[in-house]
Amino acid sequence: MKAFWKQMIVKNILKEKNQGVAIDSINSFQIAKGYRELKITLVHYFKDFLLILIGIFSASFGLKGFLLTNHFIDGGATGISLLISSLTKIPLYILIITINIPFIFLGFKIMGKSFAIKTMLAIAGLALCVALIEFPFVTNDKLLVAIFGGIFLGAGIGFAVRGGAVIDGTEVLAIFLSKKMGTTLGDVIILINCIIFSSAAYFLSIEIALYSMITYLSASKTLDFIIEGIEEYTGVTIISSHYAEIRQMIILKMGRGVTIYSGKQGYGKKGPTKEMDIVYTVITRLELNKLKAELEKIDPHAFVVMSSVKDTRGGMIKKRPLSHS
Repeated sequence: MKAFWKQMIVKNILKEKNQGVAIDSINSFQIAKGYRELKITLVHYFKDFLLILIGIFSASFGLKGFLLTNHFIDGGATGISLLISSLTKIPLYILIITINIPFIFLGFKIMGKSFAIKTMLAIAGLALCVALIEFPFVTNDKLLVAIFGGIFLGAGIGFAVRGGAVIDGTEVLAIFLSKKMGTTLGDVIILINCIIFSSAAYFLSIEIALYSMITYLSASKTLDFIIEGIEEYTGVTIISSHYAEIRQMIILKMGRGVTIYSGKQGYGKKGPTKEMDIVYTVITRLELNKLKAELEKIDPHAFVVMSSVKDTRGGMIKKRPLSHS
Protein backbone atom coordinates (compact mmCIF):
# COMPACT_ATOMS: atom_id res chain seq x y z
CA MET A 1 0.00 0.00 0.00
CA LYS A 2 2.85 2.38 0.85
CA ALA A 3 4.48 1.61 -2.50
CA PHE A 4 1.20 2.42 -4.27
CA TRP A 5 0.87 5.83 -2.60
CA LYS A 6 4.53 6.53 -3.26
CA GLN A 7 4.05 5.86 -6.97
CA MET A 8 0.91 8.02 -6.97
CA ILE A 9 2.79 10.90 -5.39
CA VAL A 10 5.68 10.61 -7.83
CA LYS A 11 3.38 10.36 -10.81
CA ASN A 12 0.91 13.12 -9.94
CA ILE A 13 2.81 15.56 -7.75
CA LEU A 14 6.59 15.30 -7.97
CA LYS A 15 6.87 14.43 -11.65
CA GLU A 16 5.87 17.96 -12.68
CA LYS A 17 8.47 19.50 -10.38
CA ASN A 18 11.29 16.99 -10.98
CA GLN A 19 11.14 15.62 -14.51
CA GLY A 20 12.51 12.09 -14.77
CA VAL A 21 12.82 11.65 -11.03
CA ALA A 22 13.46 8.10 -9.83
CA ILE A 23 11.33 6.65 -7.05
CA ASP A 24 14.34 5.41 -5.05
CA SER A 25 15.98 8.85 -5.05
CA ILE A 26 13.05 10.57 -3.27
CA ASN A 27 13.61 11.28 0.41
CA SER A 28 11.04 11.13 3.20
CA PHE A 29 10.55 14.91 3.27
CA GLN A 30 9.62 15.00 -0.42
CA ILE A 31 7.24 12.07 0.10
CA ALA A 32 5.56 13.79 3.06
CA LYS A 33 5.23 17.05 1.14
CA GLY A 34 3.90 15.24 -1.93
CA TYR A 35 1.43 13.29 0.21
CA ARG A 36 0.13 16.54 1.70
CA GLU A 37 -0.34 18.06 -1.77
CA LEU A 38 -2.05 14.91 -3.04
CA LYS A 39 -4.37 14.90 0.00
CA ILE A 40 -5.31 18.55 -0.59
CA THR A 41 -6.01 17.81 -4.26
CA LEU A 42 -8.23 14.81 -3.45
CA VAL A 43 -10.17 16.75 -0.80
CA HIS A 44 -10.61 19.60 -3.27
CA TYR A 45 -11.99 17.22 -5.91
CA PHE A 46 -14.33 15.63 -3.38
CA LYS A 47 -15.74 19.04 -2.39
CA ASP A 48 -16.22 19.93 -6.06
CA PHE A 49 -18.01 16.62 -6.68
CA LEU A 50 -20.31 17.17 -3.68
CA LEU A 51 -21.20 20.73 -4.74
CA ILE A 52 -21.90 19.66 -8.32
CA LEU A 53 -24.06 16.76 -7.08
CA ILE A 54 -26.11 19.11 -4.88
CA GLY A 55 -26.44 21.46 -7.86
CA ILE A 56 -27.71 18.68 -10.12
CA PHE A 57 -30.45 17.60 -7.69
CA SER A 58 -31.50 21.18 -6.94
CA ALA A 59 -31.76 22.11 -10.63
CA SER A 60 -33.61 18.87 -11.42
CA PHE A 61 -36.14 19.56 -8.67
CA GLY A 62 -36.68 23.09 -9.99
CA LEU A 63 -37.25 21.75 -13.50
CA LYS A 64 -39.48 18.73 -12.78
CA GLY A 65 -41.16 19.90 -9.59
CA PHE A 66 -42.10 23.36 -10.89
CA LEU A 67 -41.27 24.50 -14.42
CA LEU A 68 -41.97 21.52 -16.69
CA THR A 69 -45.56 20.94 -15.63
CA ASN A 70 -46.45 24.60 -16.25
CA HIS A 71 -44.39 25.04 -19.45
CA PHE A 72 -42.38 27.87 -17.91
CA ILE A 73 -38.85 28.46 -19.15
CA ASP A 74 -35.68 30.08 -17.91
CA GLY A 75 -32.89 31.97 -19.63
CA GLY A 76 -29.78 30.47 -21.19
CA ALA A 77 -29.29 26.97 -22.54
CA THR A 78 -31.77 25.58 -20.01
CA GLY A 79 -34.41 28.00 -21.29
CA ILE A 80 -33.72 26.99 -24.89
CA SER A 81 -34.08 23.32 -23.90
CA LEU A 82 -37.38 23.98 -22.10
CA LEU A 83 -38.74 26.02 -25.01
CA ILE A 84 -37.90 23.41 -27.64
CA SER A 85 -39.25 20.64 -25.39
CA SER A 86 -42.57 22.51 -25.03
CA LEU A 87 -42.86 23.00 -28.80
CA THR A 88 -41.64 19.63 -30.10
CA LYS A 89 -42.28 17.20 -27.19
CA ILE A 90 -38.65 16.05 -27.42
CA PRO A 91 -37.63 14.80 -23.95
CA LEU A 92 -35.89 17.51 -21.96
CA TYR A 93 -32.96 15.32 -20.94
CA ILE A 94 -32.00 14.79 -24.60
CA LEU A 95 -32.13 18.52 -25.32
CA ILE A 96 -30.08 19.38 -22.22
CA ILE A 97 -27.21 17.26 -23.53
CA THR A 98 -27.57 18.17 -27.21
CA ILE A 99 -27.76 21.94 -26.76
CA ASN A 100 -24.88 22.05 -24.28
CA ILE A 101 -22.43 19.98 -26.38
CA PRO A 102 -21.08 23.03 -28.32
CA PHE A 103 -20.66 24.91 -25.05
CA ILE A 104 -18.61 22.05 -23.59
CA PHE A 105 -16.16 22.21 -26.52
CA LEU A 106 -16.09 25.98 -26.22
CA GLY A 107 -15.40 25.66 -22.48
CA PHE A 108 -12.50 23.32 -23.23
CA LYS A 109 -11.03 25.93 -25.57
CA ILE A 110 -11.52 28.89 -23.23
CA MET A 111 -11.38 27.47 -19.68
CA GLY A 112 -9.32 24.31 -20.06
CA LYS A 113 -9.57 20.52 -19.79
CA SER A 114 -10.56 20.28 -16.12
CA PHE A 115 -13.46 22.70 -16.52
CA ALA A 116 -14.70 20.91 -19.66
CA ILE A 117 -14.64 17.47 -17.99
CA LYS A 118 -16.47 18.72 -14.89
CA THR A 119 -19.05 20.50 -17.05
CA MET A 120 -19.59 17.44 -19.22
CA LEU A 121 -20.17 15.25 -16.16
CA ALA A 122 -22.43 17.86 -14.54
CA ILE A 123 -24.62 18.21 -17.65
CA ALA A 124 -24.77 14.44 -18.12
CA GLY A 125 -25.73 14.05 -14.45
CA LEU A 126 -28.47 16.67 -14.80
CA ALA A 127 -29.87 14.90 -17.87
CA LEU A 128 -29.87 11.52 -16.10
CA CYS A 129 -31.48 13.00 -13.01
CA VAL A 130 -34.25 14.61 -15.09
CA ALA A 131 -34.81 11.38 -17.02
CA LEU A 132 -34.76 8.83 -14.20
CA ILE A 133 -35.76 10.47 -10.91
CA GLU A 134 -39.36 11.36 -10.09
CA PHE A 135 -39.83 14.53 -8.06
CA PRO A 136 -43.05 15.43 -6.22
CA PHE A 137 -45.42 17.88 -7.86
CA VAL A 138 -45.56 20.96 -5.62
CA THR A 139 -48.16 23.53 -6.71
CA ASN A 140 -50.32 24.85 -9.55
CA ASP A 141 -49.97 28.48 -8.48
CA LYS A 142 -48.18 30.14 -11.39
CA LEU A 143 -46.48 32.82 -9.34
CA LEU A 144 -45.15 30.29 -6.83
CA VAL A 145 -43.98 28.08 -9.69
CA ALA A 146 -42.13 30.97 -11.32
CA ILE A 147 -40.46 32.12 -8.09
CA PHE A 148 -39.55 28.82 -6.46
CA GLY A 149 -38.75 27.07 -9.72
CA GLY A 150 -36.25 29.84 -10.36
CA ILE A 151 -34.85 29.60 -6.82
CA PHE A 152 -34.12 25.87 -7.06
CA LEU A 153 -32.78 26.16 -10.61
CA GLY A 154 -30.57 29.14 -9.73
CA ALA A 155 -29.29 27.37 -6.62
CA GLY A 156 -28.43 24.33 -8.72
CA ILE A 157 -26.47 26.41 -11.22
CA GLY A 158 -24.76 28.27 -8.36
CA PHE A 159 -23.63 25.12 -6.55
CA ALA A 160 -22.30 23.71 -9.83
CA VAL A 161 -20.31 26.91 -10.42
CA ARG A 162 -18.95 26.64 -6.86
CA GLY A 163 -17.78 23.15 -7.84
CA GLY A 164 -15.94 24.45 -10.90
CA ALA A 165 -18.50 23.50 -13.58
CA VAL A 166 -21.62 24.83 -15.26
CA ILE A 167 -24.89 23.10 -16.05
CA ASP A 168 -25.94 25.93 -18.35
CA GLY A 169 -23.43 26.61 -21.13
CA THR A 170 -24.62 30.12 -21.98
CA GLU A 171 -22.11 31.61 -19.53
CA VAL A 172 -19.27 30.08 -21.57
CA LEU A 173 -20.73 31.51 -24.79
CA ALA A 174 -21.06 34.92 -23.14
CA ILE A 175 -17.37 34.87 -22.13
CA PHE A 176 -16.35 33.91 -25.67
CA LEU A 177 -18.50 36.57 -27.37
CA SER A 178 -17.48 39.29 -24.92
CA LYS A 179 -13.83 38.68 -25.80
CA LYS A 180 -14.50 38.61 -29.54
CA MET A 181 -16.90 41.56 -29.67
CA GLY A 182 -15.41 43.69 -26.90
CA THR A 183 -18.70 43.86 -24.94
CA THR A 184 -19.45 43.02 -21.32
CA LEU A 185 -20.73 39.64 -20.14
CA GLY A 186 -23.96 41.25 -18.95
CA ASP A 187 -24.70 42.72 -22.38
CA VAL A 188 -24.25 39.34 -24.10
CA ILE A 189 -26.40 37.49 -21.55
CA ILE A 190 -29.17 40.09 -21.78
CA LEU A 191 -29.15 39.85 -25.59
CA ILE A 192 -29.38 36.04 -25.51
CA ASN A 193 -32.20 36.07 -23.00
CA CYS A 194 -34.13 38.75 -24.90
CA ILE A 195 -34.14 36.43 -27.91
CA ILE A 196 -35.26 33.47 -25.75
CA PHE A 197 -38.12 35.31 -24.02
CA SER A 198 -39.27 36.94 -27.27
CA SER A 199 -39.45 33.48 -28.82
CA ALA A 200 -41.43 32.24 -25.81
CA ALA A 201 -43.90 35.10 -26.19
CA TYR A 202 -44.35 34.31 -29.88
CA PHE A 203 -44.52 30.49 -29.76
CA LEU A 204 -46.13 29.94 -26.35
CA SER A 205 -47.88 33.01 -24.96
CA ILE A 206 -47.11 36.44 -23.57
CA GLU A 207 -48.31 35.31 -20.14
CA ILE A 208 -45.86 32.38 -20.06
CA ALA A 209 -43.06 34.66 -21.27
CA LEU A 210 -43.76 37.14 -18.47
CA TYR A 211 -43.86 34.42 -15.82
CA SER A 212 -40.66 33.00 -17.31
CA MET A 213 -38.98 36.38 -16.83
CA ILE A 214 -39.88 36.16 -13.14
CA THR A 215 -38.32 32.68 -13.11
CA TYR A 216 -35.15 34.06 -14.68
CA LEU A 217 -34.91 36.95 -12.22
CA SER A 218 -35.47 34.58 -9.30
CA ALA A 219 -32.84 32.18 -10.63
CA SER A 220 -30.25 34.91 -11.28
CA LYS A 221 -30.64 36.43 -7.80
CA THR A 222 -30.33 33.00 -6.19
CA LEU A 223 -27.28 32.28 -8.34
CA ASP A 224 -25.62 35.51 -7.16
CA PHE A 225 -26.49 34.66 -3.55
CA ILE A 226 -24.95 31.17 -3.78
CA ILE A 227 -21.77 32.34 -5.54
CA GLU A 228 -21.10 35.50 -3.56
CA GLY A 229 -22.17 34.14 -0.18
CA ILE A 230 -24.41 35.43 2.57
CA GLU A 231 -22.20 38.35 3.53
CA GLU A 232 -21.09 41.01 1.09
CA TYR A 233 -17.54 42.19 1.61
CA THR A 234 -15.92 45.50 0.79
CA GLY A 235 -12.22 46.05 0.21
CA VAL A 236 -11.05 49.37 1.73
CA THR A 237 -7.80 51.13 0.78
CA ILE A 238 -6.83 53.99 3.11
CA ILE A 239 -4.13 56.56 2.35
CA SER A 240 -3.31 58.75 5.34
CA SER A 241 -0.31 60.10 7.21
CA HIS A 242 -1.90 58.58 10.35
CA TYR A 243 -1.60 55.06 8.94
CA ALA A 244 -0.15 53.62 12.17
CA GLU A 245 -3.16 54.76 14.23
CA ILE A 246 -5.56 53.55 11.54
CA ARG A 247 -3.87 50.17 11.48
CA GLN A 248 -4.22 49.82 15.26
CA MET A 249 -7.87 50.91 15.09
CA ILE A 250 -8.75 48.31 12.46
CA ILE A 251 -7.03 45.50 14.39
CA LEU A 252 -8.18 46.39 17.91
CA LYS A 253 -11.58 48.05 17.42
CA MET A 254 -12.81 46.49 14.18
CA GLY A 255 -11.30 43.06 14.85
CA ARG A 256 -10.02 42.79 11.27
CA GLY A 257 -6.71 42.01 9.67
CA VAL A 258 -4.83 44.58 7.61
CA THR A 259 -2.29 44.57 4.81
CA ILE A 260 0.32 47.34 4.72
CA TYR A 261 2.15 48.22 1.52
CA SER A 262 4.46 51.09 0.63
CA GLY A 263 3.40 53.93 -1.65
CA LYS A 264 3.93 57.58 -2.49
CA GLN A 265 1.48 60.41 -2.05
CA GLY A 266 1.61 63.22 -4.59
CA TYR A 267 -0.41 65.54 -6.80
CA GLY A 268 0.10 67.45 -10.06
CA LYS A 269 2.88 66.89 -12.60
CA LYS A 270 5.59 68.51 -10.49
CA GLY A 271 3.95 68.38 -7.10
CA PRO A 272 5.81 67.07 -4.07
CA THR A 273 5.66 63.37 -3.28
CA LYS A 274 5.76 61.79 0.13
CA GLU A 275 6.40 58.16 1.00
CA MET A 276 3.88 56.54 3.31
CA ASP A 277 2.36 53.19 4.16
CA ILE A 278 -1.02 52.36 2.61
CA VAL A 279 -3.55 50.38 4.65
CA TYR A 280 -5.82 47.77 3.05
CA THR A 281 -8.52 45.76 4.80
CA VAL A 282 -11.67 43.78 3.99
CA ILE A 283 -14.85 44.27 6.02
CA THR A 284 -18.53 43.48 5.69
CA ARG A 285 -20.97 46.11 4.51
CA LEU A 286 -22.55 46.24 7.95
CA GLU A 287 -19.25 47.49 9.35
CA LEU A 288 -18.77 50.34 6.88
CA ASN A 289 -20.46 52.97 9.05
CA LYS A 290 -18.35 52.01 12.06
CA LEU A 291 -15.16 52.21 10.00
CA LYS A 292 -16.11 55.63 8.61
CA ALA A 293 -16.83 56.93 12.10
CA GLU A 294 -13.50 55.69 13.46
CA LEU A 295 -11.62 57.13 10.47
CA GLU A 296 -13.31 60.48 11.05
CA LYS A 297 -11.91 60.52 14.57
CA ILE A 298 -8.35 59.79 13.44
CA ASP A 299 -8.06 61.59 10.09
CA PRO A 300 -11.12 63.24 8.52
CA HIS A 301 -9.05 64.04 5.40
CA ALA A 302 -7.91 60.46 4.73
CA PHE A 303 -8.25 59.30 1.11
CA VAL A 304 -10.43 56.17 1.12
CA VAL A 305 -11.19 53.88 -1.84
CA MET A 306 -13.84 51.17 -1.48
CA SER A 307 -14.49 48.30 -3.87
CA SER A 308 -16.82 45.33 -3.87
CA VAL A 309 -15.24 41.97 -3.01
CA LYS A 310 -16.99 38.90 -4.46
CA ASP A 311 -15.47 36.30 -2.18
CA THR A 312 -12.81 35.89 0.50
CA ARG A 313 -10.72 33.09 1.93
CA GLY A 314 -8.53 32.87 5.02
CA GLY A 315 -7.34 35.88 6.98
CA MET A 316 -9.50 37.42 9.71
CA ILE A 317 -12.80 37.55 7.81
CA LYS A 318 -14.61 34.48 9.08
CA LYS A 319 -13.08 34.47 12.53
CA ARG A 320 -12.29 37.68 14.38
CA PRO A 321 -9.53 38.03 16.96
CA LEU A 322 -10.35 39.05 20.50
CA SER A 323 -10.48 42.81 21.01
CA HIS A 324 -8.20 44.40 23.59
CA SER A 325 -9.77 46.86 25.99
